[in-house]
Amino acid sequence: MQEQVSTARVALKYGVITSVASIVYSTLLMVLGQNQNQALGALGFVILVAGIVFAMRDYREQNNGFMTYGQGLGIGSLIAAIVGVIGSLFTMFYIQFIDNTIIRQSIDKARSDMEARGMDDSQIDQAMEITEKFMTPGVMFLVQVLTYLFIGFIISLILAAILRKDKPVFE
Repeated sequence: MQEQVSTARVALKYGVITSVASIVYSTLLMVLGQNQNQALGALGFVILVAGIVFAMRDYREQNNGFMTYGQGLGIGSLIAAIVGVIGSLFTMFYIQFIDNTIIRQSIDKARSDMEARGMDDSQIDQAMEITEKFMTPGVMFLVQVLTYLFIGFIISLILAAILRKDKPVFE
């Protein structure tokens, strides 16, 4: 009898690889001053999609060409959790020890976006109070992890349906 391939082992391997790629990309954005560019930030999720696809294909290959929908969903969701946690830890480290102006830049951008939308000063001040409460390291960590979990789960739902290949029933 053949040994069963572990979905967790595959997810851990590709979660770490995807995390490193994501950290390199986000560091590049921060160093180039493009961390406020939403289009380039969204492209970072392409790295997550690629990591999940490679992991699912690798698992399927190691499992004699088969992967159930549940196994694919589990692999993708675990990768998203790993990338979310490692990426968030790196972001907190970067903000604390390398460039602590990033939070101030985000707050300033939020204010300028509100002014551009034509909000009056009292509305802006009220919104900025709330924004500053959410710009603490702990809240930012939690929001980033939850964002990766949610988006990774949605991506995994789709990719698992596309890449699954069930074993024949009578084999």
